Amino acid sequence: MWQAGGGFAGTALAGMFGNDFFAKQAVAADGTDETAVWKNPLLPKDPDFAPKAKSVIFLFMYGGPSHIDTFDYKPALIGMDNKTIKVKTFGRGGHKNQGRIVEPRWKFKRYGECGKWVSSLFPHVAEHVDDIAFIHSMTADSPIHGSAMLQMNSGEILSGSPCLGSWINYGLGTVNQNLPGFVVMLDKRGGPISGPKNWSAGYMPATYQATQLRSKGTPILDLAPYKIQDSTQRKMIDTIQAYNRDHFIDRGDNTNLAARIASYELAYKMQASAPEAVDLSQETAATKAMYGLEHPQAGYFGKQCLLARRMVERGVRFVQIYSGGNHNDANWDAHGDLKLNHDLHAMETDQPIAGLIKDLKQRGLFEETLVVWGGEFGRQPTAEYAKGTGRDHNAYGFTMWMAGGGIKGGVSIGKTDELGAAAIEDRFHVRRIHATILHQMGVDCNKLSYFFGGLDRRLVGVEGSEPIPQLISSV
Repeated sequence: MWQAGGGFAGTALAGMFGNDFFAKQAVAADGTDETAVWKNPLLPKDPDFAPKAKSVIFLFMYGGPSHIDTFDYKPALIGMDNKTIKVKTFGRGGHKNQGRIVEPRWKFKRYGECGKWVSSLFPHVAEHVDDIAFIHSMTADSPIHGSAMLQMNSGEILSGSPCLGSWINYGLGTVNQNLPGFVVMLDKRGGPISGPKNWSAGYMPATYQATQLRSKGTPILDLAPYKIQDSTQRKMIDTIQAYNRDHFIDRGDNTNLAARIASYELAYKMQASAPEAVDLSQETAATKAMYGLEHPQAGYFGKQCLLARRMVERGVRFVQIYSGGNHNDANWDAHGDLKLNHDLHAMETDQPIAGLIKDLKQRGLFEETLVVWGGEFGRQPTAEYAKGTGRDHNAYGFTMWMAGGGIKGGVSIGKTDELGAAAIEDRFHVRRIHATILHQMGVDCNKLSYFFGGLDRRLVGVEGSEPIPQLISSV
């Protein structure tokens, strides 16, 4: 009788949970239940409200560019070179209460109608300051590359969570079924620390992870079809898909199977569409020159920026380009010679970024394409070592900027202290950047969730967040 009573209670409890808890666990990636037939999880979905942007291009300056040497002008540092002062910092070298000032090595001057101060590192980008919104009071939770990059990409300092591009494709699908919805391009010196974790779909189906686009050789590996007739290959794919769909009927909660079905079809379609999308021979000489393709330093990143424009032009939702590889001084991580480091990486990226903005504007794509620039953190006003000009990591205050996609131009938001050591006014956590990006894409960051591990997970955390209102244009 005791066992039977427990059974009756369990039945009632299961009934209470049936429409909520267990139902959520049985829902497949595309929103259908486990008994439904398969459908492509990347089909376009309606946004929560009218979007300002259709696509995002995230220009990721891996290593941590120095805000006080680029876009956050600090005249108080002038004349303080090598002076030891009291200042609280936290970086790779741990917590410190004092440090030796490194005066900025570049001159600043005003640009545009907004009068924005920009250093001589970015003369081409400086010409577009009236189109850009600068956020000078960014903060993050970690001053260590691996965890900070994961947070900038996924909202979490630990690996295993979906990245921003995955969330966007999960929430909105993709409008071009012949190309990936999420594309990533790496530096010529290799990828960033943690590698694919930075563009992974995490606990979501693999369908939502990024496709890596290479700037050398074949843009996408294994893109060329095997030496068989197209009709024969189509029959082979259709046969495989038919078996997969039959197999899926009783396994609707198998997200890996759903992803595999989608990947077969996308791979086949990409063989026809991707070669045209990455064919830069269709571009004019003037366009290539605008991106700096013939420049010995800027050419590689310029090609990536041009490919990014071609991707969003064809409906790709999210494109991420990394400046900086993962070895020695191959990224923006200026622990040693600050000037040598930043001169190199700014020269590689300045003209291509400016060319991208100009090209998007002249093609009528700027207002529907959100361009984001930034690294995982900034750098300190003080030197890391007893000698030299290198700066340690700084997650207490740093700069990012946005342009296009319904973002106000010619504005600067937030403030760091007079030395640039920490944000002191309108401090914005990384989650606020994520919330703003989702908002411009027509997605409510507090509604977009994925049930995993007993929680409705969100990019902005289970506690929620909100976009930065000062960035958003009312037009």
